[in-house]
Amino acid sequence: MSSLKGISGLLLAGSFLFFTSFSHAQSKDDLECRYLSAIEGGFLANHIRFTNRDTELQNHTIEQYIKRMDPSKIYLLSTDVDQIKSWMNGLFEKTKNKDCAFLEQTQALMVKRAQERADFAKKFLGKDYKFDGKTEFTFDPDKKAFPKNADEANDFLKKYIHFQIANYQATDMKMDEAKKNVIKNYDRAVKRLQETKITDLYSDYLDSFARALDPHSSFFSRDSLEDFEIQMRLSLEGIGATLSSQDGFTVVEQLVPGGAAAKSGLIEPQDKIIAVGQDKGVMDNVIDMDLKDVVKKIRGPKGTKVRLTILRKKGEGKQRLDVSLTREKVNLEDEAASIIYQDKEINGKKKKIGIINFPSFYADSRRGGRSSAADLKKIIKEANEKKVDGLVLDMSNNGGGSLEDAVKIAGLFFKTGNVVKQSSKDPSRGEQTLSDTEPAVDWAGPLVLLTSRISASASEIVAGTLQDYKRAVVVGGDHTFGKGSVQSVLPMPNNLGALKVTVGMFFVPGGNSTQHRGVEADVVLPGPYSVDDIGEKFLDYSLPPQKIAPFISPEAYVKEGAGTWSMVKPEWIKPLREKSLARVEKSEEFKKIDDEIKKAKARGKMIKVSEVLKDKNETKTKKEKEKVARYGNKDQKNKEYLKRPDVNEATNVLLDLIGTEEAQPAGKQANAR
Repeated sequence: MSSLKGISGLLLAGSFLFFTSFSHAQSKDDLECRYLSAIEGGFLANHIRFTNRDTELQNHTIEQYIKRMDPSKIYLLSTDVDQIKSWMNGLFEKTKNKDCAFLEQTQALMVKRAQERADFAKKFLGKDYKFDGKTEFTFDPDKKAFPKNADEANDFLKKYIHFQIANYQATDMKMDEAKKNVIKNYDRAVKRLQETKITDLYSDYLDSFARALDPHSSFFSRDSLEDFEIQMRLSLEGIGATLSSQDGFTVVEQLVPGGAAAKSGLIEPQDKIIAVGQDKGVMDNVIDMDLKDVVKKIRGPKGTKVRLTILRKKGEGKQRLDVSLTREKVNLEDEAASIIYQDKEINGKKKKIGIINFPSFYADSRRGGRSSAADLKKIIKEANEKKVDGLVLDMSNNGGGSLEDAVKIAGLFFKTGNVVKQSSKDPSRGEQTLSDTEPAVDWAGPLVLLTSRISASASEIVAGTLQDYKRAVVVGGDHTFGKGSVQSVLPMPNNLGALKVTVGMFFVPGGNSTQHRGVEADVVLPGPYSVDDIGEKFLDYSLPPQKIAPFISPEAYVKEGAGTWSMVKPEWIKPLREKSLARVEKSEEFKKIDDEIKKAKARGKMIKVSEVLKDKNETKTKKEKEKVARYGNKDQKNKEYLKRPDVNEATNVLLDLIGTEEAQPAGKQANAR
C-alpha cells in the first residue's frame, strides 16, 4: 500500500536474530562496516522473495550502487564502472569479512571525476562560451551508455550545460549570472562528495542492497528515518506531494488530495523537479542532488512560497513549467470524495446519473476522524435518496491509502465477502484474508469504475475486487499502476535507523495479485499516461506477479429481495467496447490526446534546449483557467471536471450499461434500485 498505516508496526520474528549479534556489542551509536552483513541478513530474513545472498542479488546490488553514485552517467567512464565492479566482486564475502574498502575506493574515484567535470565546466563557460539553442540530446540514462573516455564525457557535458543555461535564462536571468550558477552547481557537487561521511557510505550501500531486492524496499539511516517520521506526522502539511529519486531526478510520485500541488492544477504525477527556489532569489538546480537535500529546499513553514521548475514528458511544448506554490496544511474539505449529478436520456427515457470524484483512500485515526469509507457511504445514501439510476466511481487519480477503507468501500457494493488476501513470508502468519462483514448493499445499481495507470494500491484492490465479482465495469487506462506488494518498517536497535522491507503481496478474489498487471480495463480509453513508463513493471527489479486459488465468496451475491444486484455478464463487454470506441474515434478531445501520444512517442527521450526557451514567453491564460478550476466556486469546479473526456466517456459507458441491464428478459434482470 502507499500508506504504511496498519502494517508499519509489523516486526517479523527473524529480524531480531540478525540484529542481536551486534546490538549489545556496539560501543558507539553509529553504523560501522562490521554491521553491514548482519543488516543484509535482517532484510533477507523478512523479504518475501530473497533468502540468500546469491549472484543475482550481488549483481543487482552493484548495479544499484553504481546508479546511486552516478545516476545521470555524467561523471563515471565505462572503464571506471568496470573498475568498481572489480572492487565489488565477491561483495557479500567482503561485507561478511568486514572489508568495506570498495566503498572508500569508489568514493575517491567519484570525487576525482566530479572535480574533472567541474574543471571542464569552468573552462567551457569561460569568456569564449557561445550558447547553442539548437542543442538536442538524450538525457535518459537507460538510453545511453557510460562515456568511453574523458572526451566523450565532456562532449555530453557541453550539451547538458547548454540545457542548464537555458533553464536559468528561461527565468530571465542574465547570461553571466546563469554561468556563475551552473559553475556553482558543479563546485557544490564536488564539495558534497568530499564531505561525505563514512557512515553515509554505509547507509548508501545498505539502501542499494535494499533496492536490489525490489523497488519498495529501502534502508533508512538515522537521519532519513527521522525525515520519514516527520513526513508521517506532518503528511498533511507542505506542498502535498510524495517525492522519489530516479536517475538523478526528483520525481513527483503522488499528489496529496487537498494539498498545494494538487490544488494548483499545474503539477502531475511523474513530473520531474529540476530546480527549486524560495519566494525570492535564484533557482537552484537540483538535478543529481540527494533527495533529502531537495526535500529540505522544498519543505518550509506554512504560508511561505516555494518555486519549482518541472519537466514533463507528455505534450509538445510542455517540457518545462515554472510553478509557485504556497506551503499550506491540506484541507480535506477541498478534495474529499464528492458527487455530481447529471440528467441524461436513454431511448427517450430520462435517467439521473451520479459521478463520484474519489481522489484518495483517506483516514484520520483520531477518534471522530474523517474517513473515505464513511464519506462514500453518506454520498451513496444521498444518491439513493435522489433515485439515481447509475454511478461512476472515479479513481483515475487515486494513488491509494488506507487498506481498511479499501475493504469497507468494496463492501458497499455487495453483501458480504472476501476482498483481499495478504501473503507473508512468515509461515506463522500465512495468508491473511480481509473481508467485508457488513451485510447491507449500499448501492445495488449499475456501476462503472474509472481508472488510469496512476490508480494504485488501494484503488487496485477495490477495482480488482469489484471486477472479479462481476459487480462493475472498469473503464479507463489499459491497466492500473500494478503495485501489489506490502512493506513493513523494522526499527533497528540503538537508534541506527530502520529497514523498510517488502514482506508480502496482495491478491484480489479472482486469485491474481495486482502486482505488475494491475487491473486491466474492460473498456480502454486513450489517456495522457499511455506512453510514459508509468507502472510497477517499469521499475528496477519489480517483483513478478503471482496467482493463488480464487477466494470469491458466494455470499456476496444477492439474487432477490433488498440489495439485489446484477452481475456484469462477459457477453456485455464487447458491445460496450464497440460503442465506446465509436464515440472516442469521433471525439475531438480524445483526438488531441492521441496526437500528444504520437508526438511523445516520436520525440522519445530527447531533450530539446529550444523547447526550454520556447516556454519562456508562455502566456498565463491556461494557468489561470486551471486555477479557476481548482479555486473557483463549486459550480465552476464541477463544470471543469465534467469537461474531462474520460469522465464524460465513463458516463456514456454507464448509460450503455443501464440500457443493457434494462434490456434483459424479465426474471433475469435484477431489480437494482
